Amino acid sequence: MFTGLIEELGTIAAIQNGAKSSILTIKAHEVLKDVKLGDSIATNGVCLTVTSFSSTSFSVDVMPETLRRSNLGQLKVGSIVNLERALRLGDRLGGHMVSGHIDGLGTITHLEKDDNAIWYTLSAAPSILKYIIEKGSVALDGISLTVAAVDHHTFRVSIIPHTLAMTSLKSKHVGDAINIECDAFGKYVERITQFNEPAKKQTLDLAFLKEHGF
Repeated sequence: MFTGLIEELGTIAAIQNGAKSSILTIKAHEVLKDVKLGDSIATNGVCLTVTSFSSTSFSVDVMPETLRRSNLGQLKVGSIVNLERALRLGDRLGGHMVSGHIDGLGTITHLEKDDNAIWYTLSAAPSILKYIIEKGSVALDGISLTVAAVDHHTFRVSIIPHTLAMTSLKSKHVGDAINIECDAFGKYVERITQFNEPAKKQTLDLAFLKEHGF
């Protein structure tokens, strides 16, 4: 689990592409201080497992499903990514509970300056928008943000100067793809309320006939 509070910006140092997967090597500093093999590091909001590391970088495997769901497949050598280590028990939860499991992609459709803040408007599929509510939480490229407005096609977030300075949002433009992770609470509620247990098959035998008055 993560908080959506970005610890540092990493730089893609190398990409090794397989048939449908890839291996990313990422230059970093802060997240390497206590790193171990098998640790989870959210990269643009995607929970990835450290498979090797040095004093200046770490590597992760990216499976085909992750490449399909996220913007990691669009990264190039030199791309900037948001990094966050997994939450430790006892840490302050300054953002919200983020799993690192991306629901899909959104697209930046509009940027608008508003005094010290910048409004980001993003379009997304209905399958994502149904989980986004006004004043609810959403993770964009791993950044915990509050939804300011939402309609049938788009939603908006307002970015303060600190968030802009500390994350990859400052390098994003209209048309860029953003990883979206919706608040898990809505998905659990939907699953519970819509789940129907399969009907049990009845065996036509003497016990069944007696039970039903025959």
